[in-house]
Amino acid sequence: MSGILIVDDAAFMRMMIKDILSKNGFQVVGEAENGLMAIEKYKELKPGLVIMDITMPEMDGIEAVKRIRSLDPQAKIIMCSAMGQQAMVIEAIQAGAKDFIVKPFQPDRVVEAVRKAMG
Repeated sequence: MSGILIVDDAAFMRMMIKDILSKNGFQVVGEAENGLMAIEKYKELKPGLVIMDITMPEMDGIEAVKRIRSLDPQAKIIMCSAMGQQAMVIEAIQAGAKDFIVKPFQPDRVVEAVRKAMG
């Protein structure tokens, strides 16, 4: 199973997701703090799954999803959103994201979304 790339501009959020994933036997292969870095890391690491925050500086998650999907139409991406970002979540799904998880994270929901997306 190939690993997971975590993209979030908040270091503690990346740590929290990493913690949930590690405890459930998933391997985190990389981290990025914005959409531009996410694209670079995706090219370099070719992860099996990306967990991507929607709102980030430099380049937001939706634009990053579009770019990653244009590099790799098979890319599997799960979006992270805060409450009240439904419109952006819909846009991200239309751009090719597989699923979304809402902050504050429920560990069970994160694991379920990852399992489902990695199928």
